[in-house]
Amino acid sequence: MENLIEDRQPVNIFWFRRDLRLYDNTALYHALTNGIKVLPVFIFDRKILHNLSADDKRVSFIYRALELINMELRKSDTSIRLFYGDVPDILNQILEDYTVQNVFANHDYEPYATERDTQVKKMLEQKGINFITYKDQVIFEKDEIVKSSGEPYTVFTPYSNKWHEKLRSHQNYIQSYKSENHLDSFIKSSLKDPLNLSQVGFSEDQDIFSTFKPRTEVLKEYHKTRDFPALDSTSRVSVHLRFGTVSIRQLVRKAMEINHVWLNELIWREFFMQILWHFPNVANESFRPKYRFIRWLNNESDFEAWCKGQTGYPLVDAGMRELNETGFMHNRVRMVTASFLVKHLLINWQWGEAYFAGKLLDFELSSNNGNWQWAAGTGCDAAPYFRIFNPTAQAVKFDPDHIYIKKWVPEFNTPSYPKPIVEHNFARVRCLETYKTGL
Repeated sequence: MENLIEDRQPVNIFWFRRDLRLYDNTALYHALTNGIKVLPVFIFDRKILHNLSADDKRVSFIYRALELINMELRKSDTSIRLFYGDVPDILNQILEDYTVQNVFANHDYEPYATERDTQVKKMLEQKGINFITYKDQVIFEKDEIVKSSGEPYTVFTPYSNKWHEKLRSHQNYIQSYKSENHLDSFIKSSLKDPLNLSQVGFSEDQDIFSTFKPRTEVLKEYHKTRDFPALDSTSRVSVHLRFGTVSIRQLVRKAMEINHVWLNELIWREFFMQILWHFPNVANESFRPKYRFIRWLNNESDFEAWCKGQTGYPLVDAGMRELNETGFMHNRVRMVTASFLVKHLLINWQWGEAYFAGKLLDFELSSNNGNWQWAAGTGCDAAPYFRIFNPTAQAVKFDPDHIYIKKWVPEFNTPSYPKPIVEHNFARVRCLETYKTGL
């Protein structure tokens, strides 16, 4: 690596992760105002990428977001240094070329990330380098919203009430960090041979990225239209939240202004994040211990039919085909498809969770896990196990003209469309009996 700092003057590193933006970025603001020039880096983590397919759209999304950041940074004669490999090895490689005083980053809460960051912190401290991290992707984290006893909330409504109460008392939680005003604190650099995705074994999808734009007019009617998948009436913000191309503080201010139902969805995300933080075992098992004894059928041919959108239930099949083709699925349809897999087919929710994890552009471990456990009745604040969505009735209610269904299931109502793989009433009774026996 070319040494771009004369006489090895000290630098700070800003490590981009789930915060791919230059504006209102907490740790970036603190790095840029620290008084020392900042080297921006992004590391394609080999341990994460190793488990992804070569055409994973999320990797393209990240790469395109980084390209857009670099387009902006080039105006200031600088750019993000991109690396691929194991994180400790890459950081050690950077330390050989620069005299680093501090490494700045924003918090990550998923089990792998916390384990990695603990290792990084220990390694840097042994070299006399500070690893300084900040809260950025949520309004409240970890122990900031807890019961008076100090115990975490496991039911959403009281958590949400406390969340609102705390924000009303402390508006500073949604203040902006004007990192975009200090870009001249980056070191000057130019990349002659920037890393590209083919070098790390991935193909690039040029069409995957779209800059987030607040959909104010849509969101004003969000509470009325959000359940109808044929309408383009959702925020489309989830993937941008996942990778930090938008600021959660900006979104909460917007939601408080125009629609509190949408704000509630943002609070659900934080609720599931603090559940994962306090109860990391939910990543691998049911939150409610007694539900770990359900005797799932786990029929592989049924699972394959569900994955391919060939169940004979049009709303379920439309949702799965949308997911497979685009990496997105409407939230109402996510609930219906998840319920169908678990309740109608008696397939372990973890199978569906893993499939969604591999397909969703907006995959976030805490929300994906929390919502799947909600659908299965195994999680905190869970829906009762005897609440079983009727996918046919859901289609009548939320896609009455079959617009969404016909878009994704063009053979709907033709002889080529498969018959239902299980009859609803039979599946419902079987589910209730299985749950009762298991509990």
